[in-house]
Amino acid sequence: MTADLNTDLNADLNVKTTGGAKSATTSAAVAAEPEAGSISPASTGPAYAIEVDHIVKKYGDFTAVDNVSFFVKEGEIFGLLGPNGAGKSTLIRMMTTLIPITAGHARIAGHDVAKEPDAVRRTIGVIPQALTSDLDLTVEENMNIYAKLYDVPAKDRKRSVGELLELVDLTKWRDAQTKTLSGGMRRRLEIARGLVHHPKIFFLDEPTTGLDPVSRVAVWEMLGNIMNQRQLTILITTHYMDEADRLCNRIAIVDHGKLVALDTPMALKASVPGSNVIEAQFEKFPPDWEQRLHTLDDVTSIQHEGAGMYRVLTGNGSRTTTELVEMAVQAGVQVKSLSVQNTTLDDVFVHYTGRQLRDELVKAHGFVMPPRPGMQP
Repeated sequence: MTADLNTDLNADLNVKTTGGAKSATTSAAVAAEPEAGSISPASTGPAYAIEVDHIVKKYGDFTAVDNVSFFVKEGEIFGLLGPNGAGKSTLIRMMTTLIPITAGHARIAGHDVAKEPDAVRRTIGVIPQALTSDLDLTVEENMNIYAKLYDVPAKDRKRSVGELLELVDLTKWRDAQTKTLSGGMRRRLEIARGLVHHPKIFFLDEPTTGLDPVSRVAVWEMLGNIMNQRQLTILITTHYMDEADRLCNRIAIVDHGKLVALDTPMALKASVPGSNVIEAQFEKFPPDWEQRLHTLDDVTSIQHEGAGMYRVLTGNGSRTTTELVEMAVQAGVQVKSLSVQNTTLDDVFVHYTGRQLRDELVKAHGFVMPPRPGMQP
């Protein structure tokens, strides 16, 4: 996600809140999404926390979001995956009232984003990717300032701050300056701060980026505890496939501004041809080695990941592994490493977009989000 989104989500929401009070979606997912024009006061029910109906965003001739529709049920953790430039940031900006919608409609907790932006801001919490808490303030002071921005009554403020700090295991550090906290502790503070006004819907932008594996797991567990104790709906963006697989009830993959797949993690993995993945690294292999791998029984696709590493999708992992080793021995090719696993969300992403997400995170810097109206360059 771009840095300007992180700044806007933090600064704009604070100011506005205080001032205003292979490209086809899986058929099952399409059938489950709202029909065109379904987002209206009469049709909106309590079951949907977020409704996006044929939403479009254009910047001149460039279409950043192209006719996207989906819904998020109350109490659901909904994942949004896609490379930088795919339209994720723009979707979040529209849903959180930061930029206007070109066409289509969106409702957040029953409120029309275009017609009731202040009501939307009151009902959402937004945690940007960048850590935005004030380093010179204490943990409790950061919490109190945010509570005041959202007009949390003084009598409720102390109780709410105390409960949240306990929930994220920061009670003993409430009087510590924020700059003394570790990265994982600061992320927990950001999440607690975003909940201080009791939002119904929580937007989390890359919540574990930059954290070590132990801190990432701690954030996952904390989010689980929050979901158990509060009636929250969460929309999360991430480029960690294991994170999306573990946390999300459903996942949407966005590419080139379009929704290319939407379903549960299990259903998405089942939609990819080949039930097993063989990762093998070879040495001293011939130029036509990839073509030879394609001749193995049950192989559905092959991805060359460089440095002699190949990712082979197959419908029968054990048989393909046996044949692969035999072929390598006969060809005098050395097998440096080999592992067999089930299909992952990485394979899902490659199947629907034709490329790996981790590669796109490095390459995709071509499109820069235009500044919002009134912003100076």
